[in-house]
Amino acid sequence: MPKCVCMGAKLKCVFGAGPKDMLVLPLAMTFNATSKPIATQMDFIPMLNVPAFGTCKSPANPMNWKMVGPVPVFVPSSCIPLPIMPWNPVAKKLKIGGKPAMLETSKTMCIWAGNITVDKPGLTNVQAT
Repeated sequence: MPKCVCMGAKLKCVFGAGPKDMLVLPLAMTFNATSKPIATQMDFIPMLNVPAFGTCKSPANPMNWKMVGPVPVFVPSSCIPLPIMPWNPVAKKLKIGGKPAMLETSKTMCIWAGNITVDKPGLTNVQAT
């Protein structure tokens, strides 16, 4: 069974510089044994739940293309994550504030074609189905 994701979990993007900490607000007031809020399917708000991953290396990101004379040149720029869909797959039975709990196997996509995944769930003792 996959583990639940909580505040402080590490997220990573295939086009980002490295894993960064996820922020989970305690809106549903559901905590694990170490008093960290547990993430839900809807915790995919850019720059709040999903952090910037340093430098974006996506060729789909228009900010990464600079004009040098008449020729565009690829120059990686700062990451501005824009997830386009809720986390999936999620727990079928465990609900947090009426929303399915996010799992360590959950993924989302960035508008710049990046695949955002969980690197470390932040929990080792809470599993869900």
